[in-house]
Amino acid sequence: MSSTTATVRAPLSRGETGALLGQTMGLVALTSGVFALGAYIGRDTSGDWAIGSYIAAFALLLGINAAAQRSEQLAVGLLFGFGLLLGLAVAPTVAYYAGADPQAVWEAGGATALFIAGFGAAGYAIRRDLSRLAHSLLWALLALIVFGIALVFVQIPGGALIYAIAGLVIFAGLTLFDFQRLRQTKDIRTAPLLAASIFLDVLNVFLLFLSLFGGDD
Repeated sequence: MSSTTATVRAPLSRGETGALLGQTMGLVALTSGVFALGAYIGRDTSGDWAIGSYIAAFALLLGINAAAQRSEQLAVGLLFGFGLLLGLAVAPTVAYYAGADPQAVWEAGGATALFIAGFGAAGYAIRRDLSRLAHSLLWALLALIVFGIALVFVQIPGGALIYAIAGLVIFAGLTLFDFQRLRQTKDIRTAPLLAASIFLDVLNVFLLFLSLFGGDD
């Protein structure tokens, strides 16, 4: 018997797929709660702490990827630590908007919920393979990051608006892909890793809406 055939996983049953969806979205909700806690704790922290938290969060994201196939409990613990550190990282930004225009924070939160629900449901239902689209979107995201760095040094009329709208388009596509991946996965143990990916979609969409509703120039 070929050793390669033993490693091929059978598709999940409908019940297992539903359980994976519920588990993943539950982890996303809990991670969002931990993120909110981190944002509250770090509301008075400096930019140096935010940068350090970003770096530590990235390290934990790599850890989630490594732990997903070995220990689900460890992966979940790293996921919650990841959410907490990102909360600390963006705390100064959220605190700024909350102080300047509290309504913008609530509007961004509501718009994010509708955005993720809509594109997530569409991605879960789409049968066409979106992996090629995701590959292109990752390059587009890299270009957007470069554009964002350029905005720090060069003043471009309407640059912040262009950045936010382009970012929302990119994350609309990535949300579609992540939810399709959630339906197509063959390993229920990947729930923490899928939750981390969807949580990053949620966080970035929230920050982009926050810049729009907060009236960044």
